[in-house]
Amino acid sequence: MDGDRVEIDGGIMEGGGQILRVSTALSCLLGLPLRVRRIRAGRSQPGLRPQHLSGLEMVRDLCDGKLNGGEIGSTEITFTPGKIKGGTHIADTKTAGGYYPQGGGEVVVRMSPVKELSPINLTERGTVTKIYGRAFVAGALPIKLAKDMSSAAVRCIRKEIRDLYINIQPVREPDDQAVGTGSGIIIVAETSTGCLLAGSSLGKRGKNSDKVGIEAAEMLLKSLKHGGTVDDSLQDQLIIFMALAKGVSRVKSGPITLHTQTAIHFAEQLTKAKFTVTKSEDEDPSNDTYIIECQGVGMINPNL
Repeated sequence: MDGDRVEIDGGIMEGGGQILRVSTALSCLLGLPLRVRRIRAGRSQPGLRPQHLSGLEMVRDLCDGKLNGGEIGSTEITFTPGKIKGGTHIADTKTAGGYYPQGGGEVVVRMSPVKELSPINLTERGTVTKIYGRAFVAGALPIKLAKDMSSAAVRCIRKEIRDLYINIQPVREPDDQAVGTGSGIIIVAETSTGCLLAGSSLGKRGKNSDKVGIEAAEMLLKSLKHGGTVDDSLQDQLIIFMALAKGVSRVKSGPITLHTQTAIHFAEQLTKAKFTVTKSEDEDPSNDTYIIECQGVGMINPNL
C-alpha cells in the first residue's frame, strides 16, 4: 500500500478493461485512492487502449479526481478520486463505437441520483412471452443482408420455440445517422416476470449473413436453456450494484462467467461486500443454474 492507496492487479482473472472499469468506478463512489498495475498484461497489446483511457478520463472528470499514467499503452495508473459532481460528460471511445474501424457511434445516458440502492431479487424467470429484435445494415451494404440475417435467426429459434411470434425487423440505418459500413443483429426474449435475455452478432467482410443470424439466435437459445434470469452480458454488470445495495440481493443465472468472477473479486476487495455462489437446487438437475447472493454494504449517497 502507498499510504492508503488500494493496490489492484490488472493482470489477473479476466485481465482486461473490465478490472479498470469496476475498480475506478468503486474508487470514485467510495473515495478510495487506487494504484492499478499490470493493466491488460496478458493481452496482445498490453496497457491502455483508447477506449480504456477515455473511460478513465470520464470517471476522473465525474469525481474531480487525479489520474497519473493515463497514456495509451500505459500498464500502470494511480487514481485519486475527489468529490462526485453532476453535469454533462462526453467520452470518445475512438474505434469501440459505431462501425469498426471508424467508430462514431453515439450513446446518450441520462442519470438521476438516488439516496441508496435497494437490493434485487431476480430468481424467477417465468415463461418467454415475446421474442423480437432488429437486423441492421449501414453504409454500402444492401437491405437483403439484413433480411437474410433475420430469416436465418427466425428459422433457428423456430426449431426450439414453435408457439411464439418472432418479430426481427430488417432495417437499413439512415446514411446521415450511421458512420461507416457495417451490419449486425440483436434478438431479445422477454419473460412473464419482466426478464430480458438477448443474443447478438456482428457481420464482417467474408462472413455469411445467415451465419450472423444463427450465431445471435444460438446465443439467445443458450441463455434461455439454463433457466437463469439474466444472460451472460448482464450477469457481471449487476455485481457492482449488488455490492453497493442495502441488504441481500439474489440473482439466478447460468454458468458463472469469468467476467462475473472477476467483478466479484474486485467488488469484495474494494467494498467489503460478501458474495456466495451456489448451484441452484430447485429444478431440473441437468440445468447448469446458479444463485449469486450478496450481502451489500448499503452505501448512502452523501450528496443527497
